Amino acid sequence: MRLHRLEIEGFGPFLRRQTVDFDAFADDGVFLIGGRTGAGKSSILDAVCFGLYGSVPRYEKGEKRLRSDHCEPGDITEVVVDFSTVAGRFRVTRSPDYERPARRGGGLTKQASAVALDELVDGEWIGRAAREVDVGNELDGILQLNMQQFLQVILLAQGRFAKFLLADSKERQQLLRKLFGTGRFEDYQARFDERRRASEQALDAGQATVRARIETAEQLVVEHGLEATIAGEAPGAAAFAPGADAPAVEPARPESIGDRLHALERAKARAGYRAERRSEESAAAEGAHRAASAALVSAREQRQAQTERDRARAALAALDAEEERIAEDRRTLDGARAAEAIRHVLIAAERAAVAAASADQAAAGAAEEWRTIVEEDPAAPDGSVSEPLRDWAAARTRESGAWEQAAAHEARIAEHEAEVVAAEGAVASAEADAATLVAQRSALPDVIEQLTRERDELRRRAARLPDLETSVTAASVRVTGAQESVRLEAQRVAATREVADRESDAASAFARAADLRRRRDAGMAGELAEALEAGEPCGVCGSTEHPAPAAHADPVSVDDVARATEDRERAAEQVRVATAALSTLEAEAAAATARADGRTLEDAQAELAAVSAERADAADAGAAALDAERRRAEAQAEDAVLETALDAVALRRAEGAQALALARHTLETARAEVVAARGDFATVAQRLQHAALRIAAAHALATAIDDRAAKRETAALALDEQTAALADSPFEDPASASAALRTPAAQSAFDERLTAHAAERRKERAILLDLELRTLPDEVIDLTPLEAGEAEARTSWTTAVDAASRAGTAAGQLGSLLVSATAAHEQSSAAAEEHEILRSLADTLAGRGANTYRMNLETFVLAAELEQIVDAANLRLADMSAGRYALRHSDARAARGAASGLGIVVFDAFTGHTRPAQSLSGGETFLSSLALALGLAEVVTARAGGIRLDTLFIDEGFGSLDAETLEVALRTLDELRAGGRTVGVISHVEAMQEQIPAQLTVRTTPDGPSVIES
Repeated sequence: MRLHRLEIEGFGPFLRRQTVDFDAFADDGVFLIGGRTGAGKSSILDAVCFGLYGSVPRYEKGEKRLRSDHCEPGDITEVVVDFSTVAGRFRVTRSPDYERPARRGGGLTKQASAVALDELVDGEWIGRAAREVDVGNELDGILQLNMQQFLQVILLAQGRFAKFLLADSKERQQLLRKLFGTGRFEDYQARFDERRRASEQALDAGQATVRARIETAEQLVVEHGLEATIAGEAPGAAAFAPGADAPAVEPARPESIGDRLHALERAKARAGYRAERRSEESAAAEGAHRAASAALVSAREQRQAQTERDRARAALAALDAEEERIAEDRRTLDGARAAEAIRHVLIAAERAAVAAASADQAAAGAAEEWRTIVEEDPAAPDGSVSEPLRDWAAARTRESGAWEQAAAHEARIAEHEAEVVAAEGAVASAEADAATLVAQRSALPDVIEQLTRERDELRRRAARLPDLETSVTAASVRVTGAQESVRLEAQRVAATREVADRESDAASAFARAADLRRRRDAGMAGELAEALEAGEPCGVCGSTEHPAPAAHADPVSVDDVARATEDRERAAEQVRVATAALSTLEAEAAAATARADGRTLEDAQAELAAVSAERADAADAGAAALDAERRRAEAQAEDAVLETALDAVALRRAEGAQALALARHTLETARAEVVAARGDFATVAQRLQHAALRIAAAHALATAIDDRAAKRETAALALDEQTAALADSPFEDPASASAALRTPAAQSAFDERLTAHAAERRKERAILLDLELRTLPDEVIDLTPLEAGEAEARTSWTTAVDAASRAGTAAGQLGSLLVSATAAHEQSSAAAEEHEILRSLADTLAGRGANTYRMNLETFVLAAELEQIVDAANLRLADMSAGRYALRHSDARAARGAASGLGIVVFDAFTGHTRPAQSLSGGETFLSSLALALGLAEVVTARAGGIRLDTLFIDEGFGSLDAETLEVALRTLDELRAGGRTVGVISHVEAMQEQIPAQLTVRTTPDGPSVIES
C-alpha cells in the first residue's frame, strides 16, 4: 500500500484545507514530520486513520474530538486520502457528524457523517460506494488489513510497539489475537469444553439412572420379600408356601453392577412364580363370593316386597278415611266456579257506586271553594252549571294574557339598570385606554430616527472589515518575514564564521599535505639508501657498490601522505558544505527580507497591532450594527402594535356607545309597560297570580260538575246489570255470591287435591293386587346370616385379589426395571469410553491435565507466530545492537500458575544470559521495540496475503537515543526505503532534522489553527 496525497480541512488543529503530497518524498525515501509539541504532527496520522477506517486510535476510550475547535458553524470538516494498492488507485473522502447552521428556521442542526470511495480509472475518478457500510466492505477487500493491523504495521504510533515488547503474555495474546484473527481457536476450545461438560453430565446422568433403577429394583425385592433370590436361593414351591414370603435372614448385597443385575434376574423369576400362585387363589375366592352375593340379593328382594305390601295396605286405609273431607272440597269448588261466572258484574257494580259517591264529594268541595273566591264579585256565575263557568274562565284568561310581557319586563328591571351601568363603564374604559396608547406612541418616531442614524454609522465602519482582513494578513506575513529575517541573519553570521573557520582549516590541511608530500619527495633518496645492502644491485642505478648513500633525516611514510590527503579532501568537503549552507541561509534571508517588505521587526509588529485593532473595531461595529438594526426593528414593530391597539380601542368605544344607547331605551320601555299593566296591585306578578287562582277555581268546579253527572249514570247502569245476573245464578243476593268466590289459586288447589286423591287410590290398589298374587310369607325374613356370609366371602376375595395384584405388579415392575437398568448400563459403558477420549482432547486444547505449560490451542498457534516475529526482528536487531542483543521467544511457565507460552526475553551476548525486556535502557528498548515492530509488520503483511508496504510512519520517542544509537536507528530507517518504500518519521529531535533533508513542518499560526509546510 502506498499513500499519495492527504487533504485535511476542519480536522484536529487544522482549519483551512491542508494538503500533503507524499509522492514528493518518493525520491528521498525518508522524510521528517517536524514541528513544536502540540502543533499537530500526530494529527496527520490521525487523519490518515480516520479517512481509511472512520476512527482515531487515541479517541477510542474518550471524547471523539475530530472536528477542529477553530471551526465556525458554517465551516466543513473533511479528510481526503489518496492511496494505491495492487487492486488500483483509490480516494476516500470522509466527514464526521457535527453541528451546522440550519437552512430554514435558524439555529443549528446535525450534519450527518458522510463517506465516499472513488477509483481512478483511465485518468478519471469513478465513484464506487457512498454508504458507510458499503465503503467499509470495499476497503476491507482493498486494504486487506483491519485497523489494528494497520496501526501495527503502517502507523507505528507512540508507545504501541514498545508496549508490545514490554507486555505480559496476556496482553500480548490480546494484541496478537486481533492481528492474526485467532479468536476462532478460542471458539474451538470453548466448544470442546462445552462438549466435555455435556458428555460428563450425560455420563453422570446415565450412571445415576443405572444406580437409581437398580436401587429401586432392590428396594422392590425387599418390600415384596424376594431377598432369597439375592442370597442365591433358587426359586421353588416351598419358598412360596402361604406365610413363607419373607426370608428368615437378610442376605448380603453384591457390590458390582453386574452381580447386582444377575441377582435381580433371579429375583424376577421368583416374583413370576409367586404371581401365578396368587392369581389362582384369587379366581377361587371370586367364585365363592359370587354364590354368597346371589343368595343375599334374592333374600333382600323378598324382604323388600314384604315391606312394600304392608305399606300399600296402610296407604289405602288412610285414603278411605279422607273420603268425607274430599266430598266437602268438591262442593266448595262447584260454588266457587258458579260465583266466578258473575265476578265481573259484582265488582263493576261495587266500583261504580264508590266512584259516584266520590264524585259527589268532589263537586261539593269545588263549589264551596268557588263561593269563597268570588264572593266579592257579583258578576261571577253561581256555580251550578259547568258551561257558564267555562265561559267566564276563558274571558279572564284572555284578559290576563296582555299582562304576561309586562311581568317579564318587571322581573328584568334590575338587570336592565345593570346593563346601562356596565355600558357606561365600558365607554369610559375605552376612552382611558385610547389616551394611554396615544401617549406611548408619541415618543417612538424620535427613537426610530436615532436608531437609524446609529445603524448607518456602524455599517459604514463595519464595511472596512474585508480590507482590514487583507491588511492584517499582509501585516502578519511581514511580521513573520521580519522574524525570519532576524533569525536567519544571526544564523548567516554564524554560517559566515563557520565558512571562514572551515576555509582556514582547509588551508591548513592543504599546507600540511603539500609539506608532507614535499618532505616525502625530499627524503626519497634517504629512504632508498636505507634499503641498500652491500653487494646487492641498486634499485635505481643497478650498481653493486654504494660509496655514499644519502642519509634519511626526515622520514615521511606513504600512509602519512595518504592521511594528510584524506584530511585535505575532508576539509575541502566541509568548506563546500559550509558554503552551501551559507548560500541557502542567504537565499532564505533575502526571501524573508522581501516578505518583511523592508520593515524592521518592531515596525512590522507595531503595524500589525494597529491594523489588528482596526479590524477588531470593524468586527465589533458589525455586531453592533446588527444589534442597532434589531432594536430599530423592535421599535417599528412596537409602533405597529400600538397603532393596531388604537384601532381596536376606537372600535371598542364605538361599540360601547351603541350598547349604552340600546340599554337606556330598553330600560325606559320596560318601566312604561309595567306601570300600565300593574293596575291597583303592587306588582304585575301579584295581579297575574290573583287572576290565575280564580280561573283555576272556575275550571275545577266545571270539571267536578261534569264528572259527578257521568259517575251517577255509570252506577245506575252497573246496578241494573248486577240484578239481571243474580236472577240467572244459584245465589239469592250479592252477599252470598261474594262469599262463594275463591281465588284462581285456591280453585286450582282444590282441583289438584281431588285429582291427586283419586290417582293415589288407583295406584295403591294396583300395587297391592300384584303383591298379593306372590303369596309372600307374613313373617319378616331375617337377612343377618346371609349378609355375614356374603361379607366373609367378599373379604376373602378382596384379600386374594390384592395379593395377586401386588404379586403381578411386583413381577412386572421388577422386570421393567431390570430391562431398563441393563440397557442403561450398556449405554453408560459405551458413553464412558467416548467421554474419556473427549475429556482428554478438551484438556489438551485448554492447557489442562498433562500440559504443564498451561498453553491452550490459541496460545500454541500464537506462539508459533511469535517465533517467526522474533526471527524477523532479530535480522535487524543484530545490526542495530552491533550483535549484542537478540530477542528470544520464551515458553517458560508463568508465576502462580498463570498461562504461559508468549513470553519475550532478551539474550545479551556480552553476558551469555537472557534477561527481561524491562531491564533494557531507554535507547535499547527503543531499538528492540523498533526491530520487533518491523518484524511484526513483515509477518502480519505476509499473513494478510503478502501485501506490499510502500508507505510507513513511525511516531516514537527518538529523543531517548544517544548520538551513536540514533545513527544506528537512522541507518535502519534508511534501509527501510529499499524497494521504493517511503518512511515518514515524526520527531522534534534536532539531530534528525539535520540528517533528514526531506521535511514536512507543522506550524501553529498566530490565530491558533495549524498549517502544514513542506
